[in-house]
Amino acid sequence: MRICLQCRRTLEIDGWKCPHCGWQPDSQNGLLVFSPEFSADSADYPHAVFQILAELEGKHFWFRSRSLLLMWALDHYFPHAETFLEVGCGTGFVLSGMRSAFPSMRLVGGDVATDGLLVAKQRNPDVPLFQMDARSIPFQEEFDVVGAFDLLEHVEDDEQVVSEIFRAVASAGGLIVSVPQHQFLWSHVDEMAFHKRRYSKDELVRKIEKAGFRIKRVTSFVSLLMPLLFVSRILRPNKRQHNDPISELKLGDFSNFFGALVMGLERSAIKRGFSFPFGGSLFLVAGKPTTSNS
Repeated sequence: MRICLQCRRTLEIDGWKCPHCGWQPDSQNGLLVFSPEFSADSADYPHAVFQILAELEGKHFWFRSRSLLLMWALDHYFPHAETFLEVGCGTGFVLSGMRSAFPSMRLVGGDVATDGLLVAKQRNPDVPLFQMDARSIPFQEEFDVVGAFDLLEHVEDDEQVVSEIFRAVASAGGLIVSVPQHQFLWSHVDEMAFHKRRYSKDELVRKIEKAGFRIKRVTSFVSLLMPLLFVSRILRPNKRQHNDPISELKLGDFSNFFGALVMGLERSAIKRGFSFPFGGSLFLVAGKPTTSNS
């Protein structure tokens, strides 16, 4: 079901114009805009950065490895899912991978930054994309699975985001989340990425369960590369003079090959049921109870 973000009533119609209060989202560059007050000012990066990021994502081992992990989790934990919403879809890298892996699944993407969505639209011309504030999602019990991949750390009120996602997930559906882990890894890289926090396992689980979800699986990843991550982030001097928010993504071919190889070993272990206790990131899968038990 859809929700009017003005009067909060459910919309049992195909369109978005609310029959109760007359509100409807704006339209800009072919995108429905639900939170125009945030579409420009809250975008962390300038438009040119999104285009560069889109070019780097397909080559970078971390983005590719994370995408393979989440697609495995979707197929493993929610094999009957037919609909999927990615909140914070950015440039659409995850959605493009999912279009290939799950061609029959109905995919929808949302993000606060219109510049990123315009790049995502180029990648995914047949996927509906919405500009929206993750703290105010215009859906109720609409999707079998909702994904939020490295989104929560960007939002001060992350519990509100999880609560909104819970409402958007259908009964017996689920949530897949990834976030950066370990506050002791905090560095200038996090500041350049506009992070609000890095998570502990206990904090993430507590916030997900507080919204009403039940945990199915939680593990760290980027675990075998943790020593290298620690050295690169903590022991080297902060290069504050280089204010490039995506400088960390510019790796050589060998680094990407080696990283992908190690992450492939991690992914194999996770698939076999091993959960890593530490790592650069956390990966969590949760389910929403059926309506009768909610």
